[in-house]
Amino acid sequence: MNKKIPLNLVIMMLLMALFSNKAVSQPVNPNASEEAKRLLAYIGQFSGGKLLAGQHSYCNDLQRPLDSVLAITGKRPALWGSDLMGYDHGSEDTRQEVITEAIKHHKSGKIITLMYHMVKPWHHDRKSYALSVKGRVTDEQWEKVIDPTTEEHAQWLGKIDHIAMYLKQLRDMDIPVLWRPFHEMNGNWFWYGDRKGEDGIQKLWKQMYDRYVNYHHLNNLIWVWNPNAPREDAFAYEMYYPGNDYVDILAADIYANDYKQSHHDGLLDLGNGKPIAIGECGELPTKKVLREQPQWAWFMCWVGHAWGKENRRKVKRLYRSKKVVTLGEL
Repeated sequence: MNKKIPLNLVIMMLLMALFSNKAVSQPVNPNASEEAKRLLAYIGQFSGGKLLAGQHSYCNDLQRPLDSVLAITGKRPALWGSDLMGYDHGSEDTRQEVITEAIKHHKSGKIITLMYHMVKPWHHDRKSYALSVKGRVTDEQWEKVIDPTTEEHAQWLGKIDHIAMYLKQLRDMDIPVLWRPFHEMNGNWFWYGDRKGEDGIQKLWKQMYDRYVNYHHLNNLIWVWNPNAPREDAFAYEMYYPGNDYVDILAADIYANDYKQSHHDGLLDLGNGKPIAIGECGELPTKKVLREQPQWAWFMCWVGHAWGKENRRKVKRLYRSKKVVTLGEL
């Protein structure tokens, strides 16, 4: 359904294009909704300037992380994230609660990002995290998952089709979503992890993209490719990258205060001008990190890291920084 864009938004986007040193980003989905286009353009303006504050909430503990950030900082995050998880707490009721919460936060002005800790295709969603999400698969099993003629691929398709039904609720309410599936795919801890090359995670990513864009018409999704920052058990970005035709934003998960310059610069080189972000983090970036790595468009603190004793001072300091945009400043 075509919608008339308000004149003030048209002017805003034109001014951003004229006066920013970066062109307004265009979604990789040619049929992206106007809301998705505007959100991607908005996020694109943060690279090299300010960055958005974000907070993740577990799907079975949706409110406490936000309450804790507010209690510590007196402010609310601009970006809210959660998980349509497929293990332990991945019941239908819980997934619907996440969607309901996403709608509430969108109405309050927050930007929404969602992920999906997907279980192995042949596992029931109620199996354990250690067995179903983190358990490895054999090379033979992997080849069957990416082969459209197999039962294993049909099982995988059934799972992502089911998740699409929840995402459609947001689409039908014109809510854009920063969608980051298969996160930390360059690590060796998830069942889909460390599958290099064209027949690795690149293929599975493209298959999901095709299904969601061309079959389900989830035109509200902004596609966020989100590896882990390279380390001993997480490998070079480029071996897992599906290409600029399938990715809107590149992000890295950074834990253990591992803010290497190469983690930032490598994403910039790979994305060739696309926005980059800190998809998840434990310890928050310092002012020094943000000064040396200015292109991060947002950070998202992972659940309880914000209120740990050793991190509270950093959270408060960062939220009060002139560089950080919170909900009240959106």
